Amino acid sequence: MSGIIEQFMLMMTQSTGFSHITGGMVIMWAVCVVLFYLAIVKEFEPLLLLPITFGALLANIPTEGVLNAPHVEGLITVPGGLYYYISQGIHLELFPPIIFLGVGALTDFGPLIANPRTFLLGAAAQLGIFMTMFVAVMSGVFTPGEGASIGIIGGADGPTSIFTANKLAPHLIGPIAVAAYTYMSLVPLIQPPIMKLLTTDAERKIRMKTLRPVGKLERIIFAIVVMVAVCLVVPPASALIAMLMLGNIMRESGVVDRLTKSTQNEIINMTTIFLGTSVGLTMGAENFLQTKTLMIIVMGVVAFAFSTAGGVVFAKIMNKLSPGNPINPLIGSAGVSAVPMAARVSQVVGAQYDKQNFLLMHAMGPNVAGVIGTAVCAGYFISRLG
Repeated sequence: MSGIIEQFMLMMTQSTGFSHITGGMVIMWAVCVVLFYLAIVKEFEPLLLLPITFGALLANIPTEGVLNAPHVEGLITVPGGLYYYISQGIHLELFPPIIFLGVGALTDFGPLIANPRTFLLGAAAQLGIFMTMFVAVMSGVFTPGEGASIGIIGGADGPTSIFTANKLAPHLIGPIAVAAYTYMSLVPLIQPPIMKLLTTDAERKIRMKTLRPVGKLERIIFAIVVMVAVCLVVPPASALIAMLMLGNIMRESGVVDRLTKSTQNEIINMTTIFLGTSVGLTMGAENFLQTKTLMIIVMGVVAFAFSTAGGVVFAKIMNKLSPGNPINPLIGSAGVSAVPMAARVSQVVGAQYDKQNFLLMHAMGPNVAGVIGTAVCAGYFISRLG
């Protein structure tokens, strides 16, 4: 009987993954439970948080034929696992630009074109990126490349955060991506207290002038001009900006509806699944359970808060310089890249003080500018530090 038990225990040790479970993996299972809760129960950015969490769980289970890289055994080349190849979409910089293609196809650039002053709000909302990079580097814990990658979290742009981290700090993609998408999902919770703290009751009730109509030709010219300008000024951002503008030109041209609908739905949805799980697979216990991870999560929320404040405060400054055409400072918070969530938050907070004040379309101006601004910042960091 004892011999049978010994053989069974030997089989359990050699033929299963139980013997490979570590304490770190168990801790990561608990982390995954929390993330699943946030994604499924609280619905915090579930489209990405759910696949990221699934990937993280898979990364912390002893598996075979899923994550392994290609290798040679004798004279035979053994192919890699399924997600080894899928994750190449991050390493080869395919997924973030494809996501930008979908964002461009889904986004109306008209409010930004109709009120180009809001470009300045999108620029001001990048404050958190540079503040956080400075703090990270001055801490002595992070290199300039790591600090820049962490700072991009302040732009509330997940694909750009991943794109930058892959260039400058690939070993930090997991915690940076989780922080970026978590704070994107928490926009309705994080931004309103900052917006209310920095504005007066009268400022929140400012009604802005109705935006002028923007024609098709103007929209297409805008997309082309911005793409060319950004590609010339910061070439490393070309992949993101080019795909963003391609998606928008497809949308505005009105002649490729089938392609536009595919981009808005099937393409971006499939890419989101692969991007999320690939990011999660980088969250192995050996990489994620470090002091740096906690610091990244803390600095990420600081970056996001400063970016929100930067847009709001700069709108107040613009009102001092141009009192005849005031801007409601609440739309300054939409200068972060969380499209269109940040714009909706501006509308919701404004409606609390004036139910007839419609800020959504006005807020889309800085929101789109924030997407472009964050990509430009990423391109600048990559050109300087890559």
